[in-house]
Amino acid sequence: MPDTIADLFRATAAQRLDQVAFRSLPRDGQEGLAYTWGELRQEVDVLAKGLHELGVAPGDVVALMLLNRPEFHLCDLAGVMLGAATTSIYVTLAPEQIEYVMNDAEVKVVFTEQAFLPVIQQVRANVPSIQHVIVIDGEAPDGVLSLDEVRERGRHSDFDLDASVAALDVGTVLTLIYTSGTTGDPKGVQLTHGNVTAAFRATEGRTVFPDPSRLISWLPAAHVAERMAHHYLPLKFGSEVTTCPDPRLVGEYLPLVRPTWFFAVPRVWEKMKSALEAALAAIPGEQGEQARAAVQAGIQKVRLEQAKQPVPAGLAAAVEKADAALFAGLRARIGLDAVEVANVGASPVPPEVIEFFLAIGVPLGEIWGMSETAGVGASNPPEDIRVGTVGTAPNGIEAKLGEDGELLVRGDAIMLGYRNRPEQNRDTLVDGWLHTGDIATIDDDGYITIVDRKKELIINAMGKNMSPALIESRLKAASPLIGQAVAIGDNRPYNTALIVLDPESLPVWATAEGIDASTPEELAKDERLLAAIDTAVHDANERLARVEQIKKYTVLPHEWEPSGDELTPTMKLRRRPISQKYADQIEAMYAAGR
Repeated sequence: MPDTIADLFRATAAQRLDQVAFRSLPRDGQEGLAYTWGELRQEVDVLAKGLHELGVAPGDVVALMLLNRPEFHLCDLAGVMLGAATTSIYVTLAPEQIEYVMNDAEVKVVFTEQAFLPVIQQVRANVPSIQHVIVIDGEAPDGVLSLDEVRERGRHSDFDLDASVAALDVGTVLTLIYTSGTTGDPKGVQLTHGNVTAAFRATEGRTVFPDPSRLISWLPAAHVAERMAHHYLPLKFGSEVTTCPDPRLVGEYLPLVRPTWFFAVPRVWEKMKSALEAALAAIPGEQGEQARAAVQAGIQKVRLEQAKQPVPAGLAAAVEKADAALFAGLRARIGLDAVEVANVGASPVPPEVIEFFLAIGVPLGEIWGMSETAGVGASNPPEDIRVGTVGTAPNGIEAKLGEDGELLVRGDAIMLGYRNRPEQNRDTLVDGWLHTGDIATIDDDGYITIVDRKKELIINAMGKNMSPALIESRLKAASPLIGQAVAIGDNRPYNTALIVLDPESLPVWATAEGIDASTPEELAKDERLLAAIDTAVHDANERLARVEQIKKYTVLPHEWEPSGDELTPTMKLRRRPISQKYADQIEAMYAAGR
């Protein structure tokens, strides 16, 4: 395998000249755009030369504030060819957050689009390192360059780009991935070409890419999962990537693209499960009963296999029959009928979600990784998925537990270090081992189970340690009506919870109950809804130790959106802001004692 991402891209482009590399679909009256690998190579070279004429040199930083679109990959790769590090900015960040990241990275050039140009112009005055802003769509105002203008400079440049690419090596910083900043200011994770190619080696045998392979680019490009899964990995495998400009549309894109590999955060899988269960519940009469029974039979088979117990011949035959008669249609309905491997990660997932998809024939396995590990760290081998674990350490990654149960990993994929954070580097990278901050267990077969973030463990008033993620998982698994749950109990006498209703399951439930109201605000006061939530909390408590159980809870009357006060762009809980924003509701649950 070539040593650098630039070499890898050029080799793939030479082998697949006429195959589609990155494309967008026509939408909202706009035409789609597609680059073949050959066209992309030509466009990247021209744009890279244009950036050189603007002064971009090895070691500089190029920022991109773009939605998921083919031009992202063009602009990113152009910077890479020059030895620059590229970094992507979450499009939902506030101006002061954008300023922080750009100043920390010392960004020299910014690619953006018309929708975000006003905020980039606003922050530019406070980021002295920025020399050029390039808008990729439409006309550029004064002081801003258009993409075509930069290309034109490249067409007239005699810069030796081949020599620039040849000068790159495995130690060259490829990208800066800024953490979500849930526990303070974001940290810039420096990943080198060598880190990312090591991550490629770690995916061998774990992530299956048939030829041809199809992917959907839909996560925020600032997140390591998006960069690795839908930007860098396609450069190795020559995949056809369809860009989805809004994460909320990924469900629409799945049947259109029929990806061969699909990675998503737990909330996406939870929503697909709820949608399929609602469709099954709507099938009337005996046919509906048979369909629901078939799914339960599939789940029973999965649980027997997970327990390493024999599957009765009659059950196996019934599930095989159901696969042809029902499950194949369900997979096609959600666009996963061509998937070879599917993965879930980035935050905790209820085991029931994985069991459901395995039951209907979707080979879903949990994976674990961090920005600091170039997105790799542990994954379930497709031939031996074990529900409740994130799998085993892949090729080139070692994993062990520290004295306090913290997961430690090392290998060539581990980051060079945080940008401008020497003290944190000393604390995080110790004798080559990355201290991940996750508490975990490792079984005799090397399968890793993540318990929770070390800093997020609940330690109650009696000193008992508990995992909020486990409690929240039980709550969400107890009812599709629960979209989000936050367990609270640190230094408290008992555990409580904030519960957010699922906006997609609510209308289905309300219709079935003959209730006209359908919004979370209306239903949060409905006695029948509250009774259903109470039953779900009781059921969840039945699956928790006594000390873990939820004694009181509050149902919130509105949805939480990604990138809002409560959720990161990849839908992880922002626990500290939640505890501050809902302090009154939390204190009310403790005010009257038990």
